[in-house]
Amino acid sequence: MNRRTLLKGGLLPIAGLAGLPSLSAAVEQATTPYNRPKLKITDVRTAEVRVHGYQVHVRVYTDQGIVGQGESTDAATGNVPIIRSFARMLMGQDPLNIEAAFERIRTSGVFAGAQGGQYVTALTAVEIALWDLAGKALGLPVYQLLGGKVRERVRVYADSGAREMIPGNEGSKARIKQIQDMGFTAAKIDIDDAADPARKDRVNWTASNGEINHMVAKVAFTRELYPKDFDLAVDMHARYDATTGKRVAKELEPFKLMWLEEPVPAENIDAMRDVRASTSTPICCGENVYMRWGFRELLEKRAVDIIMPDFQKCGGLLEARKIADMAHTYYVPVAPHAVTSPIGMMASAHVCAAIPNFLVQEWHWIDSPELWRNWVKEGEIIQKGYIPLPERSGLGVEMNDDTARKAQVPGTPWFGPTRRG
Repeated sequence: MNRRTLLKGGLLPIAGLAGLPSLSAAVEQATTPYNRPKLKITDVRTAEVRVHGYQVHVRVYTDQGIVGQGESTDAATGNVPIIRSFARMLMGQDPLNIEAAFERIRTSGVFAGAQGGQYVTALTAVEIALWDLAGKALGLPVYQLLGGKVRERVRVYADSGAREMIPGNEGSKARIKQIQDMGFTAAKIDIDDAADPARKDRVNWTASNGEINHMVAKVAFTRELYPKDFDLAVDMHARYDATTGKRVAKELEPFKLMWLEEPVPAENIDAMRDVRASTSTPICCGENVYMRWGFRELLEKRAVDIIMPDFQKCGGLLEARKIADMAHTYYVPVAPHAVTSPIGMMASAHVCAAIPNFLVQEWHWIDSPELWRNWVKEGEIIQKGYIPLPERSGLGVEMNDDTARKAQVPGTPWFGPTRRG
């Protein structure tokens, strides 16, 4: 149907019956996004914040006033000049062609570190912003663009934050009670401790008997204070060797953990596989692994029970979906790492909503409650341990700049225009 037949066959009779004011409404109903002028990217801007670590926020601007937002974390240090270099490849392009933009930038960086690290982390923030923009342009939540939702809400676990779980400590007891009062049904604690008095060497992380006893005591103390049906995960932050990893995993078997996270660094997959083969404690890793190529060998060698890609650094939302789908062929669940603002958390939740093998998503801002609650205009996004999925288009949340700027890295611009040239 072209414009002439549309007017003669449908819209003009409507206008004659209902009057000229109805014509505008009829045109709006009868036309589709394809009849409107195509979007073009006009600018890509950044802001830098520091709350739980350092994050970079990205906004992609268009000629029709629609703006998409994204976020990167952890390996985000150095992202700003990299994103600025991406902007030159994005200017004037259609932002709805997300896969094409991603591949163009990724392959152009084959000699610039595009296999992981800062390059992929920077690309991740841009990719997320493009999904937010696409959802807004099409009037749909991002999860609908990723295949639709398979659940109405996304389960979240609380990382217990800066307060260590110290046996008998009143502050630790208060934190455990706080997490339960907030409605969470799962939590994570850290058991690696560089300041442990039983540690024998400043550089070598092979744990002594005393250190392992302290680790087990922390888990026992925490497990005792949570209900039996409450899920508990334990993190070793990839600091130890295989000998320690095996010993700790074996010692923790009676506690039936949700998982033991990165008992050894993820870069030696054979070592991770050996730890997993030595224990019935589920082994989890992946927060420092990039794109689907990084996860392929982990899955092929059965080195992990659970993967935890960080959707704000692993390549973006579509890449996260691809990683999850690959894991699904091995019947491996996905529990994404997440230390970002409500914008990054909600972006991750859109992927978690769309994948069948989602387990639980991390939340790590328990020590910054005011910033967390007011970071986006929509307010608190976690309700009793779950993120309800928004019906609004795009990511469904918008940054409250007045609050977010309280965490701005001093001396850095706040979404300043990209310099040309």
